[in-house]
Amino acid sequence: MNSSRRTERDKQLVRRLPYLCLAYGAVGVGAVGIVLPLLPTTPFLLVAAWAAPKGSRRLNVWLRRHQRFGPVLRAWRQQRAVPRNAKQLAVILLITSWLMLWAGGFPLPVLGLTAALFLTVGTFVCTRPTATRNRSQP
Repeated sequence: MNSSRRTERDKQLVRRLPYLCLAYGAVGVGAVGIVLPLLPTTPFLLVAAWAAPKGSRRLNVWLRRHQRFGPVLRAWRQQRAVPRNAKQLAVILLITSWLMLWAGGFPLPVLGLTAALFLTVGTFVCTRPTATRNRSQP
């Protein structure tokens, strides 16, 4: 009986582990993106918001209650929308990041690939609806 319970727990962990790694990885990269202009934070938070409930209840609750991440994630979860200030910041950081690469003299293929990636990310974020304030949520 004890070994069957352990086996089931192990199976659950194996199923949750990829989501857990993805969620923590996305949170980590998103957190770095707060201070490093080469990384936009919002898309990584959206990935974390998708993966966290599948990997860790504790991480999911922490993200939703986080002072900085929580409002963006609640808007996404409730409205499938991104707050206007998060959209603006994402676009500014994407442009700034690309300009830093250009000014740094990176090779043309790198500039082209990052431009394509940044345009894709920026288009995705900008084409999401703009979040409206929901007064029932903190």
